[in-house]
Amino acid sequence: MSLARDLAGRTMVVTGANAGLGYFAAEQLAARGAHIVIASRSETKAHSAIASLRTHVRALVPPTFVHLDLADLASVSRAASELTTMGPIDAVITNAGVLEGSAAGRTRDGFETMFGTNHLGHFALVALLLPALRASPGSRVVHLGSISHRFYALDLDDPQQQRRFTSFRAYARSKLAVMTFAFELDLRLKAAGLDVRSIVAHPGFAVDQLTPTRRGVTPVEPGGTTLKTVLRTVSQGKDSGAEPIVFAATDDYLRGGEYVGPAGWQQLRGRPRVTAAKDWSRDRATAARLWAISETLTGTSIAL
Repeated sequence: MSLARDLAGRTMVVTGANAGLGYFAAEQLAARGAHIVIASRSETKAHSAIASLRTHVRALVPPTFVHLDLADLASVSRAASELTTMGPIDAVITNAGVLEGSAAGRTRDGFETMFGTNHLGHFALVALLLPALRASPGSRVVHLGSISHRFYALDLDDPQQQRRFTSFRAYARSKLAVMTFAFELDLRLKAAGLDVRSIVAHPGFAVDQLTPTRRGVTPVEPGGTTLKTVLRTVSQGKDSGAEPIVFAATDDYLRGGEYVGPAGWQQLRGRPRVTAAKDWSRDRATAARLWAISETLTGTSIAL
């Protein structure tokens, strides 16, 4: 892979950068000189992440915090307004997401929580930030995909799982929606002649037990040497899981529309590479229908 090493002067917005994959993506990008904007619903957690960045990144460009609750479209609109006042944006990394329990939750706008947060909130955010992205040549939208997209096709007759809810299926479909939108967005950006690239990245199987400690950011996970040895055969830390995200945001040769994930067995761990997504994530008829549903539900259109 060929990464753009010097990110000085580039502004990168990372949703959910206060913890997990988003934090480590922010740390790795900041270490190469990027100005990181942490878009998070928790100001307290965001400031803990900023304190950690100050500890672990030399010559840190001071990060910026913007309040963003993806489960509240009014918050998305306010965050987008604040972000656009910062000038051109070089990358938006739509990392934040939720995995709900056994009962279906609802966002402030009444959407099923995972579909509403993981897909619809980010759909609206990307739509509102496109002018700032277009102002930066070669800018990127990096969407967080998941290997779970392989398991269930989208049901656009019931996109919010109202008839029969199961948590993992709803999560997998929300991530498939993210990926289907991402691939379609890239095709439409190209068709419009716009120099903005839409790319999907996924972390493989990234677990807290193998993740380096960051005070105030990473949870304290139990686990002895034996457990960690077993986990290393099929998984990796969230610092390694963030590498495909950084790859997607910075690799010089990615032209848009790629799916980036770990190179190891079943894409669970390893160095990042361009890999194959399941065919149904690139079905254009499904994508067009999802796009229309998303515009209707969010009241936000993407004009290209």
